Amino acid sequence: MFKIIKRGKKSSKGEVVEPPIPSSLPNVSVDHASRIATSVVASQHVTLANATPDPSVVEVLPLLKEVALSERHVLFIRKLQICCVQFDFADTVKCARQKEIKRQTLAELIDLVQSSSCKMNEIMQEELVRMISLNLFRCLPPASHENTGSEGIDEEDDMYLDPSWPHLQLVYELLLRYVMSSEMDTKIAKRYLDHSFVLKLLDLFDSEDPREREYLKTILHRIYGKFMVHRPFIRNGINNVFYRFIFETERHNGIGELLEILGSVINGFALPMKEEHKLFLVRALIPLHKPKCVSVYHHQLSYCIAQFVEKDYRLADIVIRGLLKYWPVTNCGKEVLFLNELEEILEGTQPAEFQRCLVPLFKQLGRSINSPHFQVAERALFLWNNEHIVDLIAQNRRAILPIIFEPLERNMYGHWNQAVHGLTSNVRRMFLEMDSELFEECEKDYNERAAGAICLVEQRKLAWKKLEEAAALVK
Repeated sequence: MFKIIKRGKKSSKGEVVEPPIPSSLPNVSVDHASRIATSVVASQHVTLANATPDPSVVEVLPLLKEVALSERHVLFIRKLQICCVQFDFADTVKCARQKEIKRQTLAELIDLVQSSSCKMNEIMQEELVRMISLNLFRCLPPASHENTGSEGIDEEDDMYLDPSWPHLQLVYELLLRYVMSSEMDTKIAKRYLDHSFVLKLLDLFDSEDPREREYLKTILHRIYGKFMVHRPFIRNGINNVFYRFIFETERHNGIGELLEILGSVINGFALPMKEEHKLFLVRALIPLHKPKCVSVYHHQLSYCIAQFVEKDYRLADIVIRGLLKYWPVTNCGKEVLFLNELEEILEGTQPAEFQRCLVPLFKQLGRSINSPHFQVAERALFLWNNEHIVDLIAQNRRAILPIIFEPLERNMYGHWNQAVHGLTSNVRRMFLEMDSELFEECEKDYNERAAGAICLVEQRKLAWKKLEEAAALVK
């Protein structure tokens, strides 16, 4: 049972918190006594480390605004102590009164930090971060795929919602308000919001609860913006999450949220771009196209990639070749996503970079045009509706048309879908209008190759027929 002790509206100036008792006590009891006297130790600093009251006692303390300013610091620490008590939120009935006291205390602390009515000294900030860490940094429950043996990431219909979220949300809100507070001194706060704290935040991004990941995204972004000293470490930490996801597990719930943070970070990169940022593009962002579940975070990924190309157009060749490296072979839905991203990249590509990669690019586009999946073929042919891409093609038509002519002809006479047939006819006509002489040359070469292929088929048939006749004579 939990023990609730009601405090009076005001406490005496000399009053401090009882000595600490180990936090592993199992039960907490409820006691509605009016007041319990405490010993007076005026010279001692009150912290969670050296003056924590019995954690099995949930005190009903007066509101911070109802006590004198000189006593608020001590009362603030006491309230943090109450918030350190842990509860089982899976059972909604058990300890309901104590949970409500903790909820009200957290809400009061949020208002205090947001209003900046009580300036926090260094000890208060240290204990605040310690309390937040105690509540947030926990072992996440087993992922749904571990329980069911299912593949991939669950759909929204099976979304996991943490039963302790109403409590966790208040703790996250308190952390967010603390990070955003104009009263916070970053020189002091960085001692407690340190590298260890950041790493533990990154671990929580694997939570299955999307509400928690949304708070984590906002808080980590704010920390990145406010603590310049942590920026390289945060980028490296995100890199390591990506590396483990790509090359080891291919399972992580927070890739999309981390990419959203990076989208804003990349947008603020200074020019000329540092070599480490380019390595991040090549080693982390481009390989993120590899996992099967890329569709879950592809929108955020394509935005980050486009930001790099927009910042430095010379990276377009690297990005396009990287995209071709991970181009899907049998996953048609994924291929449509790649084609969408390719169009976005090509819109920011300059002629010089386009020329470097056009041969492998249009060989792949030729295969996509001939795809029996009509959505893939349609999406590939829709590239010719983009004016900038058509201009690039027109400038390099002598290199492109010989590559793409044969796939276009195959679609004209062999594709089953009428919409694809119509789009192919439009692209074919576009090339004819660009350069009729070149078109006729390609058509002549194609017809010669087709005739040669027919002749080769006939020769093979004749060779097999001779073999069959020779085999019959031997019998």
